[in-house]
Amino acid sequence: MAETNLIETQNLTKQYGKVRCVNTLHMKVPEGAVYGFLGPNGAGKSTTLKMILGLAKPTEGSITLFGTKMNKKNRMKLLADTGSLIESPSYYGHLTGEENLHILQTLKGCSAKEIDEVLKIVRLYDARQRKVAHYSLGMKQRLGLAAALLGFPRLLILDEPTNGLDPAGIQEMRELICSLPSSYGITVVVSSHLLSEIDQMADHVGIIRKGELVYQNTLASLHSHAKQQIALRTDNPATTLLLLRQDGIEAEKESDYFLIPIMDDDYIACLCRRLIEHGISLYRVEKREKSLEDIFLSLTGKESSL
Repeated sequence: MAETNLIETQNLTKQYGKVRCVNTLHMKVPEGAVYGFLGPNGAGKSTTLKMILGLAKPTEGSITLFGTKMNKKNRMKLLADTGSLIESPSYYGHLTGEENLHILQTLKGCSAKEIDEVLKIVRLYDARQRKVAHYSLGMKQRLGLAAALLGFPRLLILDEPTNGLDPAGIQEMRELICSLPSSYGITVVVSSHLLSEIDQMADHVGIIRKGELVYQNTLASLHSHAKQQIALRTDNPATTLLLLRQDGIEAEKESDYFLIPIMDDDYIACLCRRLIEHGISLYRVEKREKSLEDIFLSLTGKESSL
């Protein structure tokens, strides 16, 4: 069965003056996914999400939501099935959490019964009668998520939802986001500049750098790029390389080390014996693995601010 994409963009571009913040983006968000939109600060994540939500007008390109290309006439109808939390949540501090949601529930035209339901989902039900001005930052973020969940949209877009939260708040928000597709059938797009956050939340990932999508696939596929190798350091690189080539092994040179593919323990033990038999001092043998962070840095550029 073909995979259904709730969001598809074609050549999506946003230019301010001579600066292209988003450049010919081809984004595909599968239905039922938690799609992690990852990139350094200033890479174009928020601008992209604002265009999808109709908060910014694309300079070029198109956006397809729920299989329908978005235009001026159908934009409001399509966005009615979308919830969002962009940047920091808006609220009336002098009102309670429940009263804030009543206002939004009226505007959205959804059932008042949903207010208690979304408050329970975000674990604010017991604090529903407290004024929002007295909420902690984490509680305000969860109230913003509750507001986005009103109407139980098919698509939820969250821009940096863990910003400013303490570790407990981050864990709580992460668990909530991960539960939405399976429990409520909601597809989630969550942006972050933190690789560790996306790694623990998403099953699909898009990585953006300087406005361009440099990677898009499943998170499992990204992990598969993590390459395991054996690193060798000896006092005689020339003879070491000769012995490796005699065994048909291609070695990469990195500083004082030779990097070879992962081999079984028996071969490594045999190789070490042969090196010693040839009078070569073996200084170090270690297993190396290219981490997810290394892959992220190679895609986004080490000069970028993480």
